[in-house]
Amino acid sequence: MEKYITQNGIKYELRGEQYYPMLEIAEQKEHKIGKYGLLHCDYIKQHKRGSYTTLLTDGRLNSYLHEIDVQANEMVEAIVANLARERGIEEELKASDAIKWVAEMNNIKASAEEIVLREVIYQ
Repeated sequence: MEKYITQNGIKYELRGEQYYPMLEIAEQKEHKIGKYGLLHCDYIKQHKRGSYTTLLTDGRLNSYLHEIDVQANEMVEAIVANLARERGIEEELKASDAIKWVAEMNNIKASAEEIVLREVIYQ
């Protein structure tokens, strides 16, 4: 009997009297997952088990969560910039009344995060 055989695109190795498949996992790049990626991970674990399991078994979960995290961060930054411009929150206000500027920016950021959570994370 041959030591190695290939059948249906799978390589097998002879061990004793039986052939065992030689399965390999492809190298994957590990990305750091931020706040929004982790929130989305928890959401799909609880509410979309099939999608979560598919991503996990295909080895695409980390890159998928990284993409969601990047998309959410970019969206928050864009919304904050737009809302600040619309409300007239500028550097002059920061110089003249820092407390009011911080309060306004915190309010804007909270609004932007709420939009991102609703439209990206919990979908």
